[in-house]
Amino acid sequence: MAVLFAALLAMSSPAESHEAVVAATRHWLTEAVIGLNLCPFAKAVHVKGQIRYAVSDAVDMEAVLTDLEAELQTLVAADPDEVDTTLLILPHALGDFLDFNGCVFFAERLVKQLRLEGIVQIASFHPFYQFEGSEPDDIENYTNRAPYPILHLLREDSIERAVQAFPDAEDIYERNQATLRRIGLAGWNELMKR
Repeated sequence: MAVLFAALLAMSSPAESHEAVVAATRHWLTEAVIGLNLCPFAKAVHVKGQIRYAVSDAVDMEAVLTDLEAELQTLVAADPDEVDTTLLILPHALGDFLDFNGCVFFAERLVKQLRLEGIVQIASFHPFYQFEGSEPDDIENYTNRAPYPILHLLREDSIERAVQAFPDAEDIYERNQATLRRIGLAGWNELMKR
């Protein structure tokens, strides 16, 4: 699977259209995140068209953080009924997971600097996502694997409402890992091919 994600990342050239990047991201969202119910909160915002897909042309961390700042401000200024959440997609930057992980640290600091802590939080997805203490090919890592590096900007109010509606939210992580162990790498690859 790492080879498939590497191929997707390699395909992401400056000539690749934003539409193609968004299409690959939507495919991952509908087939894996929603299709496997990895995030029980994702379906509602998807169906209502409340997800903003922002494709960054950044090629380094500094430019990613500049785009992130703009997207954080856009999300906070937007009507939540129109834009509830943003996927900042980074098809040309941070292909190395350790570099991406470093950027997530600075992204969270940026949230604090902008005084958005408690208003917005960031979740992260990457083609080579790896949980601490896991092996690179452990299927459990695929809960956070996406076709491109993605910074997911979530409104805290929306998270709180979703958690109230889903009383077993703390069980999501374990359930997701069990789901991925059940379908295995072959099942994941089949989902991503559709």
